[in-house]
Amino acid sequence: MDDDAGATPDPVTTRSATEIAAAWRRERPGTPTDSIEIVTPIWWLAKLFTDDRNRALREAGIDAATLDLLSVIRRSGPPYTLSTREIARRTLVTAGAISQRVARAERDGLVERAPAGTGRRTVLVALTDAGHALVERSVDTVLGREAALVSCLSDAERAALTELLGKLMADVRRRTARQED
Repeated sequence: MDDDAGATPDPVTTRSATEIAAAWRRERPGTPTDSIEIVTPIWWLAKLFTDDRNRALREAGIDAATLDLLSVIRRSGPPYTLSTREIARRTLVTAGAISQRVARAERDGLVERAPAGTGRRTVLVALTDAGHALVERSVDTVLGREAALVSCLSDAERAALTELLGKLMADVRRRTARQED
């Protein structure tokens, strides 16, 4: 992999987003175009990151949903056990989707389910040794790949971008949250 540290932005991508905004301003004066040069590259980056992550996941022998499930349990710390409700909360996935993910991972020997013993319908999900080994291998593969993809950014650039993305994410979440009736 080439070391592009300090490289300038890809002029084709930057020019393309700039050209898209200029074309809309030319064709429809007054159309709000301020977001194009930010949102379009974010969409393009998301596509590139997603495609590369999918390649890394295939190489690691795991799919994104299973990695998400195993990772959230692994990050919880010993004893690597969470309730299905907590898994849904931490992954922002519906309870039904979590139930399907857990069932599939249990069939594959990656997790075990057990009642919480609290008298409620709470189900606990724990990593098996095979699940623990798979998530350890997979996380190193995926995060190593992603680290390489952002290695052109200096520490200061990473910090600035992290702060700006956090600010943008919080505001977009606030603006797009469903209004309670």
